[in-house]
Amino acid sequence: MEMKIKRVSRSGILPLLALNLLLSVSRADNKEPTFTTIDVPGATDTFAFEINSVGEIVGGYVDANGVEHSYLLSKGSFTFIDFPGAASTPEAAAINPAGEIVGFYFDVNDVAHGFLFSQGSFTTIDPPGSFFGGAFGINPAGEIVGGYFDANGVQHGYLLSEGSFTTIDPLGASFTGAFAINPGEDIVGLYTGEDGHNHGFLLSRK
Repeated sequence: MEMKIKRVSRSGILPLLALNLLLSVSRADNKEPTFTTIDVPGATDTFAFEINSVGEIVGGYVDANGVEHSYLLSKGSFTFIDFPGAASTPEAAAINPAGEIVGFYFDVNDVAHGFLFSQGSFTTIDPPGSFFGGAFGINPAGEIVGGYFDANGVQHGYLLSEGSFTTIDPLGASFTGAFAINPGEDIVGLYTGEDGHNHGFLLSRK
């Protein structure tokens, strides 16, 4: 069975909301918003996925051979992120203020795994029972959220906190992905309900 990580498109309403916010700020400050293109040198395609509170940016890119990699852009310099021995590392999905980065990579068997990149070292993130998954969000405390497929092809969300995994499955969900977590441990993501439609969710833990 071929299983793929299901993500919410980043090209929908969120950029419009962000642009409206930028325009509101610019009107207040009498400044025009400024766009800066981000292109990894030698890449055919470059994607930026998240920025932390100190301006560090993470994302992914495709090289001239069609291989996907991840990167960190900090103070104008690129650091390339490739999980050791991986076939590809398509996405550095999130970065916290301490510079800890999470994302996912594909091994040589085309199976996806989550990863944490911290202080120059990689750690694989595979919840118990995971056959295919990724890490999508990390907060300042280092708590990580993501999603994984089980042996039956059902995707669950998860929280990794202090070395322990907690499964996130809204009632009646057939598919769940947890995409972001804030300092207050509030988690957001999506799930597919019994009605067959996708729904966003907020899980408040405090």
